[in-house]
Amino acid sequence: MAFTAQDVKALREKTGVGMMECKKALVEADGDMDKAIDFLRERGLAAAQKKASRIAAEGVVLPYYDETAKKGVVLEVNSETDFVAKNEKFMSFVEGVAKTILATNPADVEALKEEKFNGTDRTVTETLNDLVLAIGENMKVRRFERMDGIVSTYIHAGGSVGVMVGFDVADESKAADPEFVAMGKNVAMQIAAMNPEYLSSDDISAEESEKMHSITVDSALNKPDSLPIPILSKLIDEAINDKKWTDEDITIYQGLDNKQRKNFTNFISKEALEILAGIAVSHKDEIVDNKIFTGLVKGRLQKQIKEVCLLEQDFVRSDLFQGSVAGYIESVAKTLGTEIKATNFIRMMKGDGLEKREENFAEEIAKQING
Repeated sequence: MAFTAQDVKALREKTGVGMMECKKALVEADGDMDKAIDFLRERGLAAAQKKASRIAAEGVVLPYYDETAKKGVVLEVNSETDFVAKNEKFMSFVEGVAKTILATNPADVEALKEEKFNGTDRTVTETLNDLVLAIGENMKVRRFERMDGIVSTYIHAGGSVGVMVGFDVADESKAADPEFVAMGKNVAMQIAAMNPEYLSSDDISAEESEKMHSITVDSALNKPDSLPIPILSKLIDEAINDKKWTDEDITIYQGLDNKQRKNFTNFISKEALEILAGIAVSHKDEIVDNKIFTGLVKGRLQKQIKEVCLLEQDFVRSDLFQGSVAGYIESVAKTLGTEIKATNFIRMMKGDGLEKREENFAEEIAKQING
């Protein structure tokens, strides 16, 4: 059966595959359009299997929110190169996957693969295989997290980081107010920039809190020059009086004036500082019971909590509000005349934890030339 250039064009529009591949498919199918589509789909599966072992750590993270249904999802889809993230077909696929997740509510990525892709009778896997053939790179749906309710989103740097933050709003009609929309975006941007681990200090478990305390104590003891002066002075006295330091380090320290002793670590040897840390660790129980040390540890823990807990963090847009993130949300709530509480958040970074592809374009081109 003969076919025309219009048939090739029609096949390309239906499948998204390049003109030459469409022409080959029509030749194989003797001009039969349905058989040509089946041929291309088989090619897509073969191409996907062939490329599956290639590293795909680029791509995009997309936070997608259906305002009508009040359902959202943050989704990561990977590709081999970051150029693909700018490809319209790729981005259309990613958005389609997000819509599929919200419509079908799959348990995990494996279940998602078998769902019908948004608006089609093809599965997500089959649709992805078609895309692999059309674009020519290994691609995979890596992960997703859902969130329901009133949600604000933010995409950083074209999809390198995606954020979704949820809110409880007493008067839900206020969620459409420009003040609320701006606040939601600003809080999502804060999450993208500052990467908090928890929503608030209330979310830190007793076990994790104890771990943070233990690490802070050990860190302080192993950096004795940061200890309170009364404790540090006793440690240095022991190092000198019990001859735990070398004669050279003792002579150097004793020759320092009061101003220089404030920065004594710049003068003594590295070994002397390590010995001082060892002395501190040997007196751990005594030092931990010291009220001055207890205050130091408490202060450092409070600082850490401010860094890792979203609501306790200093709001980075100090031009808008000076204070904590919780304070900023409260100020907007007051302006809108309703109660607003941040309830949870998702922050996803593209390729986080994945092996990165080492590019060697000369080698890649050589492989293509040599088949």
